[in-house]
Amino acid sequence: MAVDFRLYLVTDRDRAAGGDLLAAVERALAGGVRAVQLREKDLPGGKLHELALAMRGLTARHGARLLVNDRVDVALAAGADGVHLGVASIPPGEARRLLGPEALIGCSTHDLRELAEAMEGRADFVTFGPVYATPSKAAYGPPVGVEALRRACAASRLPVFALGGVGAENVREVLGAGAWGVGAIGAILSAPDPFAAARDLAGRVGETSDRERTGCRGKEGTP
Repeated sequence: MAVDFRLYLVTDRDRAAGGDLLAAVERALAGGVRAVQLREKDLPGGKLHELALAMRGLTARHGARLLVNDRVDVALAAGADGVHLGVASIPPGEARRLLGPEALIGCSTHDLRELAEAMEGRADFVTFGPVYATPSKAAYGPPVGVEALRRACAASRLPVFALGGVGAENVREVLGAGAWGVGAIGAILSAPDPFAAARDLAGRVGETSDRERTGCRGKEGTP
């Protein structure tokens, strides 16, 4: 499955505006988000499945991709487009065997070694970071910085999404370093208006609106 998006929203219900994750995500989708990673690690399987089904409904209405963090079983049960795997998850090749050849497989990476492993495992794309300091990634150590991102993009055969502290104020910098797109959590979900924040970021990364995609896209899979 082609990586036909450049703005990648990662969920965190504790950071959603107004405490309503589904409402915030729906606003973000209306604003131009074309892919959502459901990342609620603390939820038990049943609750995560319920949320995944609701997210599948939202993303389907907006023509967007849905990936589930780590849980291949939940992704299958909810009809998601694929999974996003952490460095301690099952290998991407195994996830593809379970989900099928058309599944979309993303991998989190933080250095060139992890990036090489994702490429060897035939992932479809990677996130790289945290590029900047951000509360959601503080537990994983200091930010890797823009120069590390630049080296990763130069070495990668896969689309690289810059993640961690990326927002309107620095999106041009990460795109200039070679990133295919950006991953966002708080820059959209915690914004007073997730629609406006998503629309702004989507415009900055070159994402298109539903109307533009319908009228201007070429063959399926072309960004």
